[in-house]
Amino acid sequence: MPSGEQHLLATEIVDRGIESSGPNAGSPTFSVRVRRRLPDFVQSVNLKYVRLGYHYLISHGLYLATIPVLVLVFSAEVGSLSREELWQKLWEDARYDLATVLPFLSVFAFTLSVYSMSRPRSIYLVDFACHKPHDDLKVTKAQLIDHAIRSNKFDESTIEFQRRILHASGIGDETYVPKPLLAGENCATMKEGRAEASAVMFGALDELFEKTRVRPKDVGVLVVNCSIFNPTPSLSAMIINHYKMRGNILSYNLGGMGCSAGIIAVDLARDMLQANPNNYAVVVSTEMVGYNWYQGKERSMILPNCFFRMGCSAVLLSNRRRDFHRAKYRLEHVVRTHKGADDRSFRCIYQEEDEQRFKGLRVSKDLMEIGGEALKTNITTLGPLVLPFSEQLLFFATLVWRYLFGGNGSQPHPKKPYIPDYKLAFEHFCVHAASKAVLDELQRNLELSEGNMEASRMTLHRFGNTSSSSIWYELAYLEAKGRVRRGDRVWQIAFGSGFKCNSLVWKSMRRVRQPSKSPWLECIDRYPVAL
Repeated sequence: MPSGEQHLLATEIVDRGIESSGPNAGSPTFSVRVRRRLPDFVQSVNLKYVRLGYHYLISHGLYLATIPVLVLVFSAEVGSLSREELWQKLWEDARYDLATVLPFLSVFAFTLSVYSMSRPRSIYLVDFACHKPHDDLKVTKAQLIDHAIRSNKFDESTIEFQRRILHASGIGDETYVPKPLLAGENCATMKEGRAEASAVMFGALDELFEKTRVRPKDVGVLVVNCSIFNPTPSLSAMIINHYKMRGNILSYNLGGMGCSAGIIAVDLARDMLQANPNNYAVVVSTEMVGYNWYQGKERSMILPNCFFRMGCSAVLLSNRRRDFHRAKYRLEHVVRTHKGADDRSFRCIYQEEDEQRFKGLRVSKDLMEIGGEALKTNITTLGPLVLPFSEQLLFFATLVWRYLFGGNGSQPHPKKPYIPDYKLAFEHFCVHAASKAVLDELQRNLELSEGNMEASRMTLHRFGNTSSSSIWYELAYLEAKGRVRRGDRVWQIAFGSGFKCNSLVWKSMRRVRQPSKSPWLECIDRYPVAL
């Protein structure tokens, strides 16, 4: 194996129990399993997920196949008649067969009306807002290390570990953390959690209502997602109380669903809008950094301290046809993947206490591999929905060839399946800004350019990992740069605990000019920066 690929492998010792027969009967047996940290998408694609994507695509295949045939038959029949003969025939049929024509027209009009009313309504993204905390909350990497030293909770090796992680994280020196954290106060209290939640959520919502000129009482659906901090009353109840929203609002609070929960919240809001016409839905995505700040010494639980920062997004969705002209985007696809049935995936990111009873998130060393499997499944399902037909044909043909002839071991080096060029399906990519290492691996496997990854890398540098809201800071970056034009397709993809990987596909309704309010306005001219 080439030495350049050895860092992609991970080994695992598997206990296979007591040998029941043979010369080694009664002896314990073990095997060594070698895995990739992040699966090479070029090497393996599961055919069943391709079939799932094609099932979505051809669910109306009967209509697509029948309509052209009917058009051809009708064209052949009409083409044999001259214009005068055609009008004469229609007039004679209408005069002598009026009893048939009128019922036919009535049935046709009724069918058209039923189809128009029953088809799913388009879901529009009217606008969104991302909270930019006050400058007093800015923190540099050096300040975080100084805080760790002054806390007297870490030995020299743990301090050096945090310094190495921060140096290689891709995070800059202008991210935000709660003020009590750097002051050495205990942030893991309900009071501090509610204070942080109020600051970021109300900041984002105030900006959203100001930008859209929508009153809080006009909102019919509210979905809030926050993985770690889930008080009683809920965060959604806090918002309803603060803005005095109407009593029949449909409110939901999603907890414990990780960094991909923002897409799940949009999917839930979409379902609620389909069932409640002429309505607005607000989706709030955030995470409380101080409430889950780890105070112990275990390195696998210190990692979240190095990456997670304050942030919040608020999104206004609508199914009202009158919002067609002012909406920024239309929702095209939602694809969700859940690997929770697998024990390793389920425990990949796990909240628990360490031996000293300090609470935190434990990040498994298998994170890259497990995340890669979930990502592979998700994009394989998404491909048939978004890729051009030529890319689908090449991908499917090479995949079937490999499936039928590449697995029998007759070829020492079986042909790699054709990996579709997702740059042909999307103009913009908003990949969850988890860490520099994760973004590097995704870029390599999906063969994306530096330009495709710019929004994700710059968001990570400027704001850090803001959890489920990071994909909205990335879209705000693209808008602040003035890069979103009419008809552009935007792919938002996020992954998180469970393990889950979810995708959103939006289509721009118009050219999006630089907004008057954005978390990037004061610094957009400095970006991109070299990392």
